[in-house]
Amino acid sequence: MRTVEELVRKNIKSLKPYSSARDEFKGVATVFLDANENSYGSPVAEKFNRYPDPLQIDLKEKISTIKGVPAGNMFIGNGSDEAIDVLFRIFCEPGKDNVIICPPTYGMYEVSANINDVEVRKVNLTTDYQLNGEAILKAADANSKMLFICSPNNPTGNTINATEVEALVQHFDGIMVIDEAYINYSKQPSFISLLTKYPNVVILQTFSKAWGLAALRVGMAFAGGPIISYMNKVKPPYNVNLSSQQQAIQALENIEWVNNLIKETVSERSRLIEAIKPLTIVNKIYPSDANFILVKVVDAKGIYDYLAAKGIVVRDRSKVELCEGCLRITIGTPEENDVVIDALTNY
Repeated sequence: MRTVEELVRKNIKSLKPYSSARDEFKGVATVFLDANENSYGSPVAEKFNRYPDPLQIDLKEKISTIKGVPAGNMFIGNGSDEAIDVLFRIFCEPGKDNVIICPPTYGMYEVSANINDVEVRKVNLTTDYQLNGEAILKAADANSKMLFICSPNNPTGNTINATEVEALVQHFDGIMVIDEAYINYSKQPSFISLLTKYPNVVILQTFSKAWGLAALRVGMAFAGGPIISYMNKVKPPYNVNLSSQQQAIQALENIEWVNNLIKETVSERSRLIEAIKPLTIVNKIYPSDANFILVKVVDAKGIYDYLAAKGIVVRDRSKVELCEGCLRITIGTPEENDVVIDALTNY
């Protein structure tokens, strides 16, 4: 198996990263005149006139106490999408390398590949939305740099078989990126435990879902030291703003509140499923370990338009591979779910 150093682009290895004022000074000071900031303050809030910590040390240390991952093994990005894009820029030579994705899956893997001029090789999930490990390895070649796996998967909602994932980690000769945006809603443990055994694994998580901070754009990547070092080398200097860092720390100090909402979401997921499962317009509801359900209906476009006319917005996934005729419905509050149940019952 190739090492991380063998997989990294040559120009990234030799890249001299931008050195910000906050990178160069690490001591204690009372007068900061090094970054050309507005020393007189801000009309919005205290400290907003100063640049934020470029490495988000306080936030990482707080995450470390909860996730059990050393701060030096994590990257904080402007949403998980930034982490995905940074990984492309580190490992994939434009016009030469390729990545493998497993549709149906999160769309930004392919979008980031296209932006970075990287070939996308698609190996569809099986009909029960699991990995086709043999086909994945067959699709890979010497220029296959990354394999993206989403678990729990979006838009299908199911968790990917852990044994199959680890088997691929052992045999895929590149970087395995496991996206766990919805892991807090799943009974299956996180794949973070793989990090101690495999240097080619990157785990993505986010504050956008269970933590309820989608508007702040705070994503996490966990990986071995060499990969994290390259991610910090490539990222913009101040990629996560001060407000986002502060609010994420505050959220981490309210774990009990978050855990209670996770339990309520899972309970409401079960209630919504049981309420709409008997309806004649529903052909199938797929098992979900996320905060949404994938529902196969008799007329996806017609039902989507009907719900939209009532002010209820769901996601039409009927044109996505292996999701023909399906709508994706996010689990709302009990009151919102009641509205959806009533609307679908009276369709």
